[in-house]
Amino acid sequence: MSHSLLDTIGNTPLVLSKNINPNPNVSLYFKIEGHNPGGSVKDRAALNMIKAGLERGDFNSNSKLIEATSGNTGIALAMIAGLYGLDIELVMPENSTKERIQTMRAYGAKVTLTPADVGIEGARDYAENKVKEEGFYMINQFSNNDNWKAHYQSTGPEIWHATHGNITHFVSSMGTTGTIMGTSTFLKEKNSKIQIVGVQPSDDAKIPGIRKWPLAYLPKIFDAKKVDSVLEVNELEAVEMTKRLAKEEGIFAGMSSGGAAAAAVRLAQTLENGVIVSIVCDRGDRYLSSDLFL
Repeated sequence: MSHSLLDTIGNTPLVLSKNINPNPNVSLYFKIEGHNPGGSVKDRAALNMIKAGLERGDFNSNSKLIEATSGNTGIALAMIAGLYGLDIELVMPENSTKERIQTMRAYGAKVTLTPADVGIEGARDYAENKVKEEGFYMINQFSNNDNWKAHYQSTGPEIWHATHGNITHFVSSMGTTGTIMGTSTFLKEKNSKIQIVGVQPSDDAKIPGIRKWPLAYLPKIFDAKKVDSVLEVNELEAVEMTKRLAKEEGIFAGMSSGGAAAAAVRLAQTLENGVIVSIVCDRGDRYLSSDLFL
């Protein structure tokens, strides 16, 4: 029995691909992070960043919190901040799906929309200015070590135990890079031969949730040494695989998860054998107002 909603974060299912895995000598698993109460992998990081920040005294119930987000982290922060009695302002591009915006507001957060043409970088700049000029405290998922440590403490161990230590490859889309940094750190401690594969969009591809960051905005928590290889996916690949996940695997997810799955399938084709785990970072229902599933 869970005593708190927060106790239900983590311990998400790991399911074996039944239909889209092209290689019978490879086991391809999907880590279904949409089963978290806020609907995404970001629940893990949001909980750790808020809990650790409160414990250190970085902020308290009188603080004005702010964070720039492309969506999932904002939803997770809105949910968890509400449970802790904290006020938070979330800043995101105006072309974000209405499901994301409405969900954050439902949890009680203030949502500020910045111009679409400056993207998430513009949202980050807005939040930085509020910190400098109005005394806000920024959670700062891009530089906050509690982000990646959440996955060192939970995601990595869960995958290791669920695969009985047999995992050979871990595949994750890269946004803030917290998931891949923390999971890599844990898995490499267990077995340095495990290959960590990051997924980025190809040039000019726009895939919500994953980025190829300009150098000035590269997350400070990112350490390239913790990623063995990077695979690029284009929009068409990500969209088509997102639809295949739903239709052929019964996994209803967002486009970044489709991108990771496309990379994992491509990887599986190159291996003689192995155990691949790919992160399915959120649920597809927060993209229904977009053209993703048309």
